[in-house]
Amino acid sequence: MEIDQNKIQQPDCEKWVYDSSVDYKGRVPLRASTGAWKAALFIIATEFSERLSYFGLAVNLIIYLTKVLHQDLKTAAKGVNYWSGVTTMMPLLGGFLADAYLGRFSTVLASSIVYLLGLLLLTMSRVIPAFKPCDDGICQEPRRIHEVLFFLALYLISIGTGGHKPSLESFGADQFDDDHKEERKKKMSFFNWWCFGLCCGLLLGVTVIIYIQDNVGWAAADIILTAVMASAVVIFCMGRPFYRFRKPMGSPFTPLLQVLVAAFAKRNLPCPSEPDQLYEISESDKTQGTRLLVHTKQLKFLDKAAIIEDRKSSAEKQNPWRLATVTQVEEMKLILNMIPIWLTTLPFGVCVAQSATFFIKQSTTLNRKITQDFMIPPASIYALAAIGLIVFIAMYDKVLVPSLRRVTGNDRGIGILQRIGIGMIFSVLTMITAALVERKRLHVVEKDPLKSAVSMSVFWLAPQYLTIAIGDTFALVGLQEYFYDQVPDSMRSLGIAFYLSVIGASSFLSSFLITLVDHLTEKSGKSWFGKDLNSSRLDYFYWLLAGITTVNLFVYAFVARRYSYKNVRRTTLAVADCYEERDTETMA
Repeated sequence: MEIDQNKIQQPDCEKWVYDSSVDYKGRVPLRASTGAWKAALFIIATEFSERLSYFGLAVNLIIYLTKVLHQDLKTAAKGVNYWSGVTTMMPLLGGFLADAYLGRFSTVLASSIVYLLGLLLLTMSRVIPAFKPCDDGICQEPRRIHEVLFFLALYLISIGTGGHKPSLESFGADQFDDDHKEERKKKMSFFNWWCFGLCCGLLLGVTVIIYIQDNVGWAAADIILTAVMASAVVIFCMGRPFYRFRKPMGSPFTPLLQVLVAAFAKRNLPCPSEPDQLYEISESDKTQGTRLLVHTKQLKFLDKAAIIEDRKSSAEKQNPWRLATVTQVEEMKLILNMIPIWLTTLPFGVCVAQSATFFIKQSTTLNRKITQDFMIPPASIYALAAIGLIVFIAMYDKVLVPSLRRVTGNDRGIGILQRIGIGMIFSVLTMITAALVERKRLHVVEKDPLKSAVSMSVFWLAPQYLTIAIGDTFALVGLQEYFYDQVPDSMRSLGIAFYLSVIGASSFLSSFLITLVDHLTEKSGKSWFGKDLNSSRLDYFYWLLAGITTVNLFVYAFVARRYSYKNVRRTTLAVADCYEERDTETMA
């Protein structure tokens, strides 16, 4: 009796996952018991715990620097921006190590232990009497040993975050099979629900943890944060039997460098008129875990790297520094095309940076009483942004995306770059709103300097926090998805690191702008950044950011309209019949 092979292939590839991933025993993963949401939920829960620890520390940092370490507003704001910058730039190193050598699971585990050590050291600096900022009572000047341990702990946490953030998020996205229609749709929702879990952790961090810091003590909060981070490590390890793993593929930069060297070496050769004349390996000869890309017409100079000089000898035996494949050339083009997008998203990141510094400092001058006996901690006002994000992300994924899919025919509802652009518009509106509210606050101070602005409710800050939350729903989530999807397949962790580097570089840029504006305005008479908020003109600074971001928005639109999305060749493996057939994978 003959067996119809086509009938065998369909259930077989629905049963097993053929995307080069393996299960925890190194075998081909069983689709029903590994990956997708059953694995992603462990990863999102880990992110929830880690973000609770991070934001419980980060959001109140400017208050600690000004009230305990007695730094002035300008120094404290720059200190927070520097730390935030380092924390979000370190993932470039962590992402590289995860993609090239360690693998994402191992990188997350190792960096989580470093993170935990940082929290333990921070706890020691506030619990052990000899390491405390000072003896009981009002602290006029903190001990030097406390400052050393405090900042050492902070930057240990930065190192831990450097490996944890890019690897965990890309590891979560790896749980979904790109070539499987249903799993690919779930993957599009993954980044939304990833941010949902992140914001739930943020919400608890800026409410419960901040309340404990302000009303019980910094040491008690540190003990809780350490316990939460320890639980994150346990949760992550519990999911190991359900994960799909990808093996590290060596340095992703070597093939890119080979393209540049080969293109330069053959710079005098004419480009072929037809892309078929360029060298590409066959589907059957490709390295496991990679997908072949379709040739594009941009950056034609790089195509010269794929010109075959010696057609007499086998192309596979030629020097890789003299001959690259079309896929390698296209991967180099992807990276170069990302640079203008990365640069034009920096002003958005600068606007986001204000919500963790000046916005929180503004709340300290306003009336934070809910009842006679309860007062909101200054940093807990950040909870408005977290609540806004939780609500808006759920609405975006469950209401807006299905509606837009029916209208546009795009699985994502709208293109990734369109989503980011809409978020940028809301960042401009945030700065305008913040400027108007700050002007109102200063007007109240001018009318009654003795009462200052305590007659003005802290909820005057709600519009700017909710507006930036809408912007984050579009732009921040869009940036995560963009940098994960558009990088070469061998650079997925680095892709998330590129997204984080936008926030990190923006924090440094924010500090630079504060220094520059302070210097220029001080020379012209009076600095916009005084000793305290009442002697400052933050409203002018917010108007400046609104202007810069508006101009940048037009530049971004120009760049985005000319952007060429990643095109992946149609799957032609024997098991491809069970996957959705498509000529290219585009993110437009």
